[in-house]
Amino acid sequence: MYKNYKNLVLATFMLSILVIGLGAYTRLSDAGLGCPDWPGCYGFLTVPKHAADLAHVEQSYPDMMFETAKAWKEMIHRYFAGTLGLLILALFILAFSKRQHPTTPVKLPLLLLALVVFQAALGMWTVTMNLQPVIVMGHLLGGFSILSLVTLLYLRLTAQPISGGDAPARRHFKLSLVALVVLVIQIALGGWLAANYAAPHCNGLPLCSYGQPFSLSSVFQLPLEQSTYEYGVLSQQARMSIHLLHRIWALVTCVVLALIMWRIYSDALSKKIKHCTVAVLIALLCQICLGLAVVHWHFPLGIALAHNLMAAILLLTVVRLCFYLKVRT
Repeated sequence: MYKNYKNLVLATFMLSILVIGLGAYTRLSDAGLGCPDWPGCYGFLTVPKHAADLAHVEQSYPDMMFETAKAWKEMIHRYFAGTLGLLILALFILAFSKRQHPTTPVKLPLLLLALVVFQAALGMWTVTMNLQPVIVMGHLLGGFSILSLVTLLYLRLTAQPISGGDAPARRHFKLSLVALVVLVIQIALGGWLAANYAAPHCNGLPLCSYGQPFSLSSVFQLPLEQSTYEYGVLSQQARMSIHLLHRIWALVTCVVLALIMWRIYSDALSKKIKHCTVAVLIALLCQICLGLAVVHWHFPLGIALAHNLMAAILLLTVVRLCFYLKVRT
């Protein structure tokens, strides 16, 4: 059972990455409202295609423009997200049934189950509240949180002891948490940028080419009671400021992560800890290159999607480092 459980956790981990990628693709291709209801699509469990179904759609949703391609993007994401939820439920049931075993983690699967239920609610609110930016950003962060917890669960099951314990490196656990917090803030700012459709509103490098001044007070504006937030409702200045703040904090993130990784690498005795810090730096470098590329080539879908996925990979490398600095396996 134990080997099968580890394989199930690994499958859940891989599916989590796929769901994050599908969610990013749905968002970046403006298909977030491809289906205006939840959990179905225009009242059906799949995308309507028959003449009678399309007539029902036209009658029931006269103000909506039905687009088959966008509806399928949204529904495929929901199907995979639903499958992920079932896998996490299976993880909890199996862990709870074997809770007497001393090495079987139960709290992590329980936390995962609670988080995936909340994530499903955020997915519903994303649609029913017409892409309200706070909900969209929360939905993105929820997906990253699920991926991080699944990663921690897999590490709990598979991690091998570090020879000698590496006490010098373990002293820097709090520093690794600082790196994690700084990175999570950057991911949240990226989610806020995406939720407000602010990506194309800051061309040029390193600063925006527009002449409007940066306004920190406009970054966290939240217009309420809008009929829809699709394509964004904030002003040009607000969206430019959101994007510019994302870039500024990206620079802070790069400096903080680079310095902390160098400090931990210098003091580490074990190859495992050193490899963890190098992995963070490699992922960070890739993310910097993707961030520059996505602006230089004016936000093509493929590079923007890679930028989202690399953010998840970078987060996982930092989570892995924190795990090995804290847990004595």
